Amino acid sequence: MKFPLAILAGGLAKRLRPLTDGMPKALVDVDGEPFIAHQLRLLADRGIERVVICAGYLGEMIQTAVGNGERFGLQVEFSFDGPKLLGTAGALKKALPLLRDSFFVLYGDSYLPCDYQNIQEVFEESGRMALMTVFPNHGLWDRSNVEFVDGEILVYDKNHQTAAMRHIDYGLGAFQQKAFATIPNNQPYDLARLYQDLLKQKELAAYEVRERFYEIGSPAGLEEMRRYMAEQHRRPL
Repeated sequence: MKFPLAILAGGLAKRLRPLTDGMPKALVDVDGEPFIAHQLRLLADRGIERVVICAGYLGEMIQTAVGNGERFGLQVEFSFDGPKLLGTAGALKKALPLLRDSFFVLYGDSYLPCDYQNIQEVFEESGRMALMTVFPNHGLWDRSNVEFVDGEILVYDKNHQTAAMRHIDYGLGAFQQKAFATIPNNQPYDLARLYQDLLKQKELAAYEVRERFYEIGSPAGLEEMRRYMAEQHRRPL
């Protein structure tokens, strides 16, 4: 697989405090290991070869834990926000020199067992500047935030839900570098806002994922992730 993948791991993890008062969310324990260890192994298993970790809050701790990624079967590099947090899209803008013309983006608290190769192919065939993966959530695991009809995203809004929103942003995106052309350098900018900008320009493709997502962004999500990984490790070979 030729696409590198950027992991957004720079947030303050406020919803997990006090657990994250002294550590970044990526290092929270899941079944005896930091969450990011499970995340990186999954990515290697799904064909990803290069990862760029966009780090902010306590990012040096992540770098110490992960190193160059060799033990996970990956090449891992780091891009640091610097003196101020840049937000999700701002951090990606800063990391662009480490990424290729097209790349994946993954939220740092998401564990996504989907078909990365097929998503890459659909994105390339779309000819658009970006792709959002969506999941038929129906309000089950978090608030649905996408109106998705006949393979197209009609509305995406994390703050203003409508009755027609039955899908959710799954957590994996794909971008061409030119999608970030209008974002200012070294300034905070949110990825959700960029998605909305691209949707207005008809530059946002969509891919419906059927495998459910796991996340550690909330205490409930973390406990569910811990149960899921414990069950995976108990399964006979």
